[in-house]
Amino acid sequence: MSTTTAPQASDAEFLEVAEPFRREILAHCYRMMGSHHDAEDLMQETYLRAWRGYDRFDRRASVRTWLHKIATNTCLTALGSRQRRPLPSGLGGDAFDPTDSLLQDHEVPWLEPFSGTVDEIAPGDDADPAYVVGARESIRLAFIAALQHLPERQRAVLILRDVLQWRAAEVADTIGVTTATVNSLLQRAREQLKNAAPEKDSPSTLDDDAKRELLAKYVSAFERYDIDAIVDLFTDKAIWEMPPFTGWYQGAIAIGELIRRNCPAEKDGDQILLPTIANGQPAFGLYMREADGVHRPFHLQVLDIDATGKVSYVVAFFSDNLEEDFARFGLPSTPYEASDRTAPSSLH
Repeated sequence: MSTTTAPQASDAEFLEVAEPFRREILAHCYRMMGSHHDAEDLMQETYLRAWRGYDRFDRRASVRTWLHKIATNTCLTALGSRQRRPLPSGLGGDAFDPTDSLLQDHEVPWLEPFSGTVDEIAPGDDADPAYVVGARESIRLAFIAALQHLPERQRAVLILRDVLQWRAAEVADTIGVTTATVNSLLQRAREQLKNAAPEKDSPSTLDDDAKRELLAKYVSAFERYDIDAIVDLFTDKAIWEMPPFTGWYQGAIAIGELIRRNCPAEKDGDQILLPTIANGQPAFGLYMREADGVHRPFHLQVLDIDATGKVSYVVAFFSDNLEEDFARFGLPSTPYEASDRTAPSSLH
């Protein structure tokens, strides 16, 4: 009897101290990997390793720091056998002509969106305020895409130093290098990050009412299939990309032309948008009316809004498992099953 009760007590203690950090560790793994699915797997591996080593945890560091160290090395090991996960704009080359044919590439392991609000992703109120702000901003899609350009050790160092705000000595101890090497890796990572992606406008500082008004106009324009209204909502330098399609498009006019030529919608009512949150940003599940008259998942849009109150960046994620992906973001398989919180607009 005594051989079974002791591990149970240890398990209970481990869960009590480690479970509050699960979402933080998931977000950390996502920053490292660029894949929500890989992050979930590596979070589980991190917790398994932590559980196995809990009796040896000397508590000189906090549980949060200890778990992040394990997660970092777990991800570094995994990255050694994986390709980076870009967005189309990260493949190199200029923006595409919206009149050209669309091409897909299913061999590229594309970047994936991350489900969750900023409060779910970021640490709790007991964490350092600067860390909270950094953690929330560093889950944004553009930042995650830029990280994919960095070699794995540079990526780890930049996240640990600039997001988690660890001291250089702590980072050196975590990844097994000298402090001088950490400083060198950080300098190179910061420099490379500056030129890692096409220019995008800075995140919005609009108040909530202004954002809600803009997003309501955005939904209305798409659901009415009003291309001119859609174009008016984008900045002149706005970027639109849609993996696994390899093209990316810049400018409101180009985006409007792309939608006009390639969107299966033809008229008011063919599309329904339901709101959600991805990477801490406003997002929508777009449902397209199919031949049988039923609206089904078509793609997931993740938006950036600039300080002028216009849309500056959209990634429209397509996949082969859209119902599963929509469910991860709290979206139903058809918009008619939506709760009051995500009910379709009054147009439908």
